[in-house]
Parts: sequence; structure tokens; C-alpha cells
Amino acid sequence: MAHLIVHGGRPLSGRIVPSANKNAVLPILCATLLTSRPLRIHGVPEITDVKKILELFRTLGSDVRMDFATGLLELRHEDTRFDPSIHRLPAEMRSSIMLAPPLLARFGVARIEDDVKGCTLGAREIDPHIEVLKSFGATIERSDDSLVIRSDGPLRATRHWLDYASVTTTENFVLCAALASGQSKLTNAASEPHVQEFCAFMQTLGARISGIGTSQLTIDGVDALSGGEFHLIEDFHEVATFLALGAITGGGVEVKNSAPDQFPLIDRTFAKFGVHVVHEDGWSKTKANGPLKVAEPFTRNVLQKVEAAPWPYLPVDLLPIFIALGVKAEGSVMFWNKVYDGALGWTGELSKFGAHVFLSDPHRLIAFGGKPLVPAQVESPYIIRVAIALLMLAASIEGRSMIHNATPIKRAHPRFVENLRMLGAEVEWTGGD
Repeated sequence: MAHLIVHGGRPLSGRIVPSANKNAVLPILCATLLTSRPLRIHGVPEITDVKKILELFRTLGSDVRMDFATGLLELRHEDTRFDPSIHRLPAEMRSSIMLAPPLLARFGVARIEDDVKGCTLGAREIDPHIEVLKSFGATIERSDDSLVIRSDGPLRATRHWLDYASVTTTENFVLCAALASGQSKLTNAASEPHVQEFCAFMQTLGARISGIGTSQLTIDGVDALSGGEFHLIEDFHEVATFLALGAITGGGVEVKNSAPDQFPLIDRTFAKFGVHVVHEDGWSKTKANGPLKVAEPFTRNVLQKVEAAPWPYLPVDLLPIFIALGVKAEGSVMFWNKVYDGALGWTGELSKFGAHVFLSDPHRLIAFGGKPLVPAQVESPYIIRVAIALLMLAASIEGRSMIHNATPIKRAHPRFVENLRMLGAEVEWTGGD
């Protein structure tokens, strides 16, 4: 694990061009297996999960030409082969489960390892994915360390209603339905921006999808998908992260943002901490009038609150950065994670900075902000945005802090430290990968 050393207390200012959204890039890469035609994808970020999937493609015999300097990926799966007795999907990467439908469509068999997982956000079951695969006609066999999925012929169209609006399960449904015979319908579909971007890529290949951005998707299966060219957009998580870094350090960061229409609720959440977000000419920036201060609700005798849940709620992945703002801002806020049961266990580390926080239950936290803060050495769990939230606080406090086990940042944000230095931060990696 690598660690981050931060010498804080410096206002961060400047312009940043963020990378593409990991949660859009990875399902898009998985989807490329559905076609043997040539593909060109622009803006592919140099992150660990991307490298793992591309290395798998090479192992399977695909033609992979990746230039991380320009972000251009040229890809063709014409000579791709898969043998479940030999090939293994990348471990420690939740998106590996989205390789199953295209492998099933191409080769009639796929394999899911027992250790397929992502960030440590509590129990992350695979049952919803198995239900989707079965509904399309696949059969499941359990071995000692994996699940083997088989299909005797083309997948059959189906109608399915998800227990909850899961992003990866929605994407797996679309991946199955794209080449299935007939019309498939999914109710309670996830509608996050990265799901919409993934569906747009599928349409580029010729998939027939309607209802994108809503809770119900209709997919008419086609005989084959084509190749094509696709440009990835900026990650709204990274846009919000750099805006928050500017706000918490008292600086002014401008971030390229091609999709400000995704930000009304995010902007209103920033405003709860006295931070005003402005979108102009393809760029987003924050303006704060003085120190951060929690806005008082009009309803008397209640706490200000930030609730995070599936889109169009505030995204749960952004909750940690707002917790960091809540610790820094004067006033009290309740934060409510309505998705993951293990996503707030890290907040005890905030007390090492001198923060006053109270974990009400596994889903709710109260921050009593505006208290004096001191540099500290803290331990990050394996959660991308938590490592960043701890770094945010360290960057706002004068003195030397260390974020242990900050490696998860590299799973989503290429050149993160280099970008921070461009903004005036004094930060460096230490330790291994």
C-alpha cells in the first residue's frame, strides 16, 4: 500500500481537466467484448482497473493498442478466445462481474471468481447479478472457488424488476439484453450519469435502448453489434472533488465540466456549507464568502442534513467529501448513507484531526464542525473517496499529515498528486503501490 504525505494549510487554486469516470469506463470496456469490429475510445484514463482489464484482453488474444499519453484506445476482439479452465477475471475489482454477459454471449460460458469485489463498503452481494443471468436463460454451476455460467444458445429476452436500483446489475442487464432475441424490459433501473454514458456507448455500437436516464429501460435485441468511435466525458465525481478541495482550503479551483446539467443537487449540497458553485463556458468553480459555515434550515429544531442514495439523490460516492466539508465548516450536519452498511466505519479516523463526530448507526453520522483541527496520521480503508476526504482535511490543516493506505485513489484518478501540485499543494506518495 502507498501512503500520502501532505503539508497542509495552503489555499489551492488553478485549473484542472479531470479524467473520465471509472464507473463509466469499466463497463464500457467490458461491453467491447460484445463485438469483433474495430473500436476507438478517446479519454481512457491511466488507472489500475483499466490496466487490469486491458491485460486480460491481451491474454484472451485481443488486439489492444493503448496510448495513455493521449488517452486513445484502439481495440479489436476478432481473435479473442476464452477458456474457463484457464482464464481468470481480474481480482479485487467489482467491475469484473460485468465481463460475464459478454463472455456468455461470445463463448457460451463465463466464470466469476469468489474474490470479485471492490471498495470495502460492506456486503456487496452477487445474487442480483445471478438472478439477471438466469432470467436470460443462463445456468449457474458452483465450484470450490468460482461460479461457472453457461448458455446453450443465444440469450432470450426477459422482463425483470430489480430489488434496488443497482448500477452494475442494471449494466449487466443491458449487456445481456443487447444481443438477446426479442424485447427486454428492466424496471427499477439505475440512472446515474455513468449508467447513461455506458448506454450511450452501447447505442454507438448499434444497441437499441430506450428510457435512458429513467428507472425503466427497454432493449430490443439485435443480431450483432458494430464497431465505432466514442469520446468519454469528465467524471462528475472528480469535478466535485476538486471543487471541494478548493473550497476546504480557502482557494479557488476551476474544473472543466462538459455536463453541468448533472450538478443541480450537488450544487445545492455545496451551498449547505456556504459554498456557491458557478458553471460558465464549460468550466465549474466555487465561490465562498469567508470561512465555511453550515446553512441553518428554515425548519426549527432540526439539523442540517445531507442524504445520499441512488441517483437522482446525491451520489453516495460523494458523501465522504461533504463529510470533510462538514468537519471544517462551522455548524452541525447529519450525514445519511442510505446504500452501504459499512461506508461510515472510517469516520473514527476524523477524531485524530481533532474533529467532533458521532456515528449514530451504520448509516448516519453527525459532524459538529468548526472545531480546532491539528495534523495527524490516519488510516484509510479501501474506499476511494474516503482516502480523498482524509486528504482534503489534511490539506486544509497547517502542518504535516499522513494518509496511510491511500492506494485506492489510483483506482479512479490518474495523476491525482500531480494535479494537486499544479494547484499549489505540497503532497507526495511514499511507500509501495
